[in-house]
Amino acid sequence: MAITAALVKELRDSTGAGMMDAKKALTETNGNIDAAVDWLRTKGLAKAAKKAGRTAAEGLVGIAVNGGIAVAVEVNSETDFVGKNAEFQEMVAGITNAALDVSEIEALKAADMGGKTVSEVVTDKIATIGENMSVRRMAKIEGDIIGTYIHTAAADGMGKIGVLVALKGGDDVIAKQIAMHIAATNPASLSEDDLDPAVIEREKAVLTEQARESGKPDAVIEKMINGRIKKFYSEITLINQAFVINPDITVAQAVKDAGAEILSFVRLEVGDGIEKKEEDFAAEVAKTMGG
Repeated sequence: MAITAALVKELRDSTGAGMMDAKKALTETNGNIDAAVDWLRTKGLAKAAKKAGRTAAEGLVGIAVNGGIAVAVEVNSETDFVGKNAEFQEMVAGITNAALDVSEIEALKAADMGGKTVSEVVTDKIATIGENMSVRRMAKIEGDIIGTYIHTAAADGMGKIGVLVALKGGDDVIAKQIAMHIAATNPASLSEDDLDPAVIEREKAVLTEQARESGKPDAVIEKMINGRIKKFYSEITLINQAFVINPDITVAQAVKDAGAEILSFVRLEVGDGIEKKEEDFAAEVAKTMGG
C-alpha cells in the first residue's frame, strides 16, 4: 500500500508522533493505520508524544571535561523527583559525554549513544520513566585551565547549576574559585564589551531619567550617569564584580594576581527561562471531589 502524506498526517494527528516515526510505522505495517498505532505504542513513541506538551522545567545540568575542552548540558524532566532517579542520571551522564564530540545542540541530539541517537535514547526514557524530557541546551569552552563547579549536586558531575570557566594561565585553585563565584553571582557577561548594547542603552535611559528628576545641571547629571553605569557594570559583568572569596578586590584583580586571564565561562541553571505552571494541588483535589 502506498504511504501517502495524508496517511502520515492522519497517524501523526492521532498519536502525536513525529513525521519520520509515523512514516516508518506505516512502512513497517504496510499502511495499516491501526497496526501502525500499535507499532508506535510498542516502541514507546506514541506514549512519549502524548507527554511532549507537558512542561519539563526540572532535571539536571551535566558537565564533562576532556583535557582543555569542557561541556555543560541541560537535560530537563517534569519533576525534581526524576532528577534523583539513577536511570535518568545515567542518561544525563551519557548525553553529556556525547556532547564532548559535537559543537551544538542539534548535532548532540543526532549524536550516537550506544547505537541509538541521543534523541532516540531520550524518547525511550520518556516511555519507561513516564515523564516528558528534553535536551534543552549545551555549551562548550576551551582553555589551558578548566574550572568546574556543580551547585546542589545530585550525583558526580551533575546538579541544578553547572559552571565552567576557561583560563589562560593560572591553576586549578583559582579556576575552581572563579567557577564558584560565577555560580553565586550569575554574571551577565565577561566584561562590559560583551554586554548586549541594547541592555546598556536601556540602563542608561533609566539612569538618565532618574538623574534628571534630581533637577541638577546637565554637567552634574552626566557625572551621575557615568558613576551609576560603572556601578551597573560592577554588578553584572564578571571581571568587574567584587570577588566573593575576597570582596576587597575585583575578579579581574584576583585572576591577575594568580597570573591568569579568563577566556570564557558558562553557567547553566536548570529551568532558567522556562515558565513553570504553578499548581495548587489541594484546590485541584477539592475541585475534583466536588464534581
